[in-house]
Amino acid sequence: MTLKELLDQTGWKLATPNLDTSKEISGAYCGDLLSWVMGNGDSNQVWITVQGHLNVIAVALLREFSAVIIADNAAIPEEMIEKANEENLVLIESGLPSYETAKKLVELGV
Repeated sequence: MTLKELLDQTGWKLATPNLDTSKEISGAYCGDLLSWVMGNGDSNQVWITVQGHLNVIAVALLREFSAVIIADNAAIPEEMIEKANEENLVLIESGLPSYETAKKLVELGV
């Protein structure tokens, strides 16, 4: 599944609308403890978190995630969006809690 297909099937909002959404998704990782995610996430996954700060971008790039999904209507600071755009990292906004966001991904076969 591509990020575009995920967006089309969920109606979630793309916080970085100028970025390419053709990247493939190989799975998902859910977590808010940055050091844990840094040690356990795999490339091409989408990362589900409620963290809204620049360190999320750094960890996502290090782990080579396809995108970051900010769950539970958590705020995404403008500086985070700007940095994601600079680094070509797709940010997606989900209004669902992290668990429900992950469940939706499972339903879609991610």
